[in-house]
Amino acid sequence: MINYISCGVLWLGLALKLRDLVGHRGDPFLRAITALLALASLCWLLGSPPTVGAINRTTGIANLAAPLTYAVITAYSAACLVLVVYWRDGRRGRATARRWIISYAVVIAAIGLLFALGDTRTERRVDFDTYYATTPYVSEMIVLYLVAHLTAVTVTGLWSVRWAMGGTVHGWVRASLLTLGLGTVLSAGYSLSRLVAAVARWCGEDWTVLATKLSPGFAGAGAFLTVAGVLLPFIGHHVTRWRHELRAYTQLAPLERQLEELLKRRTLRLRRPLSPLVWLPWRQSSIHNGLNALQVHLNQDLYEQTYARERQRTDDRQQAEATALAATIAAAAVSERAGRPAPGTEGHGLLEPRHLELAVLVRIAGALNAPGRVVPAPAHTDAAAGSTA
Repeated sequence: MINYISCGVLWLGLALKLRDLVGHRGDPFLRAITALLALASLCWLLGSPPTVGAINRTTGIANLAAPLTYAVITAYSAACLVLVVYWRDGRRGRATARRWIISYAVVIAAIGLLFALGDTRTERRVDFDTYYATTPYVSEMIVLYLVAHLTAVTVTGLWSVRWAMGGTVHGWVRASLLTLGLGTVLSAGYSLSRLVAAVARWCGEDWTVLATKLSPGFAGAGAFLTVAGVLLPFIGHHVTRWRHELRAYTQLAPLERQLEELLKRRTLRLRRPLSPLVWLPWRQSSIHNGLNALQVHLNQDLYEQTYARERQRTDDRQQAEATALAATIAAAAVSERAGRPAPGTEGHGLLEPRHLELAVLVRIAGALNAPGRVVPAPAHTDAAAGSTA
C-alpha cells in the first residue's frame, strides 16, 4: 500500500510540474524535473509485489517485471544526474547531460539483453536479486543495474553537497541541494545492501534480508528526500511569497481601519474570502474602493503642508509623501463622515495610480499607525474651524 500512496503523491507533484512544462517546453531543467518525478513514481508502482505479479501474469513471461523495474530505476538514476547538470550549468550542460543519457541508455539496453539471455523461469516477486544472484547473465544484469544506480546517486550527492557548500547559493536553493544530497546518499544504501546480499549469495551465505527488508527502507527514505529536495525551491518560493503577502496584509490593517466606517456605510467591501491566499488582494480592493470614494474630500493644501514639514524633518521623500497622504486621507475620512466638502484646495487628482501600489499603501498604513505622526497642519486646522463656523 505504501508504494501506491507514494506513487499517488508523486503523480500530484508531476501534475503540478506538467502545468509549468506546458508553458515552458524548451526549458531543459523543467523537463529533467518532470522526468525525475515520472520515473520516481514508476519505481514505486513497478516495485510493488501486486504490480510485479500483474505484469508477469499479463505478459506470460515469468519475472518480466524485474528488468522493467531495473530499467526504470536506471533511468531515474540518470534523471538525477541530468537534473543537477542542468540546474548547475543551464543550457551549457547539454553536452554533459547528453553523455550521461547515452551511457545510461546503453545500460538499460544491456539489462534487457542480459535478461533475455538468462533463465528466470521461477517467478520471484520479492527476492529476485538474491535468488538469481548466481544465475548466468542474470547475475550480471543485477550487478549492472545496481552499480549504475550506485554511481549515479553517489555522483549526484557529491555534486549537490559540493555546490551547496561552495558559497554560491543560499536560502531555499542551498537547503534544496543539501536535502537532495542527503536523499541520494540514503538511496545509495539501496544498491549497497542489495550488492552485499548478492555477494553473500556468491559466497554461499543467505543474507536475503538485506535485499528484502533493509534496501526498501533506504529506497523509500532516499526517494522521499530526493524528490523533496527537487521540489523545495518551488515550494519555498510559494511559502516566501505567501509569508510576504500575509505580512503586507497585516501591515495594511491601519489604513483599512481608517476607511472602515466608510466601507461599511457605502457597502464598498465584499465579504472576506475563506482562503488566506487571497486576503491581500481582497484588502487592497477594499482600500482602493474607499480611497476612490474619498477623492472629492482630499485637501491639496493639507497634503503639501504636511509633505513640506515631513520632508524638512526626515529628508526622506518617500516617507514624507506617505505621511502627507496618511494625514490627508485621515482628514478626508472625517470630512466625508461629517458630510462636508474638503476645506481649502480640493485634491481630487491627488491620488495617482502609483499611490495605489502595494508598497505605497503599506507606507501610508505605517504612517497612520505611527503615534503622533499624522496630525493636521496648522493651516488646515484653521480652515476646518472656519468652515465649521
